[in-house]
Amino acid sequence: MKNTIAANIEFSFKGEDYSLTSNIDIDRLMQREHPFPSIHAILAHDNHIDTYSYLYEVMLEAEIRFSDARGIAEDFLVDGNFDQEGFMKAWQESKVVEQLQPIAMRELGIADLDQHRELKNALVQAYNLGKGA
Repeated sequence: MKNTIAANIEFSFKGEDYSLTSNIDIDRLMQREHPFPSIHAILAHDNHIDTYSYLYEVMLEAEIRFSDARGIAEDFLVDGNFDQEGFMKAWQESKVVEQLQPIAMRELGIADLDQHRELKNALVQAYNLGKGA
C-alpha cells in the first residue's frame, strides 16, 4: 500500500492569513531523499513560496498538522503529529522484508513472514549484519 500523508500549516504574514496544504507521497520522498526532507520546504514548494523569502521564515515558526495518513504512515500519525523517525525506521524495515520474503518462500515455504515474528526478526538482523560487513 502506498504511504501518503496530508500536511497543513496556518500562519499570518503582513496581515494576510495563509492556510497551505500538501498531499505528500512519502514513498517517493524516501526513495529519492535522505535524510527525510523538510516538510516546511515541501509545503513552500507546493504552494509557490520562495524558501529565501521572509514569508518562508515566518512559515518556519508555524506548527505543521498532519492528517489523512495512508499505508504504514497511519501507525505514526497521532493527534495531528507525525513521527518521522519512527516511520523511517518502519519503512526501511518493510523494504528489507520485501527482499527477504521471496527467500523465505523459496527456501522455507513461508508465504508471510509476519506470521513468524521470531524468524522475521532473525532474518532482518542477519540482513543488517551482512549489510554492515
